[in-house]
Amino acid sequence: MPTMNALTVKPVGKSERAAWEPLWQGYLRFYESSQTPEATDVLWQRLHDPQEPMHLLGAYRDARLIGIVQYLYHRSCWSVGDYCYLQDLFVSPDMRGGGTGKALIEAVYDTARKAGASRVYWHTHETNATARILYDKVADRSGFIQYRKIF
Repeated sequence: MPTMNALTVKPVGKSERAAWEPLWQGYLRFYESSQTPEATDVLWQRLHDPQEPMHLLGAYRDARLIGIVQYLYHRSCWSVGDYCYLQDLFVSPDMRGGGTGKALIEAVYDTARKAGASRVYWHTHETNATARILYDKVADRSGFIQYRKIF
């Protein structure tokens, strides 16, 4: 169980790639995936480009980056306000169980409300049972099933 020192959620600075990348790679490993170094470089650039609709927040405990959430805004045919897609959420395994995931989700909720978004949504794998316990407490399941074709 993580220590309960004050948790701070804020944007991850461009100079913090060395702290961010192990969490990003941990997220990819969790989903048994990988990315090329080029794709990771482009992601990092996009997350820090004010012209991009992509954003990154980090959770810090004692100045250590212990969790990340990456999200983006996109238009919808169903509302005036954009949708906010919470794409990636990861907390360092040694810091899980202390409210970090919930704090990151709530920070996205707050940011999305301020941006005029009409909803925040995300996907998770059906086998991600531990995270789903939290997700069932902080959001509603839509009942939709995802289909996709990867190119």
